Amino acid sequence: MQIAFIGLGNMGGPMALNLQKAGHDVRAFDLSKPACEKCGEGGLKIAADATAAVQGAEVVISMLPASQHVEALYLGRDGQPGLLGSIAKGTLVIDSSTIAAATSQKVAKAAEAAGIAFIDAPVSGGTGGAIAGTLTFMVGGDAAALERARPLLEKMGANIFHAGAVGAGQTAKICNNMLLGILMAGTSEAIALGVANGLDPRVLSEIMRRSSGGNWALEKYNPFPGVHENAPASKGYAGGFGTDLMLKDLGLAQENATAMKASTPLGGLARSIYAAHSLAGHGGEDFSSVIKMVQKKN
Repeated sequence: MQIAFIGLGNMGGPMALNLQKAGHDVRAFDLSKPACEKCGEGGLKIAADATAAVQGAEVVISMLPASQHVEALYLGRDGQPGLLGSIAKGTLVIDSSTIAAATSQKVAKAAEAAGIAFIDAPVSGGTGGAIAGTLTFMVGGDAAALERARPLLEKMGANIFHAGAVGAGQTAKICNNMLLGILMAGTSEAIALGVANGLDPRVLSEIMRRSSGGNWALEKYNPFPGVHENAPASKGYAGGFGTDLMLKDLGLAQENATAMKASTPLGGLARSIYAAHSLAGHGGEDFSSVIKMVQKKN
């Protein structure tokens, strides 16, 4: 199958490479030349631009940072035409970006008018899951479109959930990431407190992992350097899921909560914590670096 993949960042690059490894003809593009070069070294075909990437594609997959990027890509901006005008009728578009549900619905409506199927399919599982092909997909859209997408999603992920209509995948994702942000902040506080008292972070993490405080951060993404060899914390907080991306997702959650008149006090507090961490100069580091805010200084 010929696939166009737009967005080759920490998540998108490995996802595109997994589709290629599965035998699909993938033509990819990213505005970042280093990202294109890295994936090109992995054997991925790099197109000159997004329009060239979608020529002849049966499926278009996008993995972009935020709502404005997705809207600009598909609908256009500043007088520039959107990609929907270059995608053939009958094509399936899978957007795996984490964006506002309203943006997914807006793009889906325009895609439908152009005879193009659209689903929102944001992911969870981090860069490790993207590389291993074990991501969780939260899908919003028509059931028939999901079934068209399923064989491809299965090459990139281990869990596929149909959350509901278009936009539902995005809603599920912001709920998940709001909880993740809260859990990482709390996990960081607990580990930092234990270490301040002289406890070994590895031992403490294992105690909590096997006790009532157990969570995903303790299991697979420990924020303390050296506890998990492959976690961003053990690599200078490089790669992974950036603090600014977490801040963006927590912002989406708060915007949604305001619109729904829902009470999310911990989500609001988490957003403030990550905003302060970003302002302190850690926006480009993995979000687990939030532990730096609470570590005892020697």
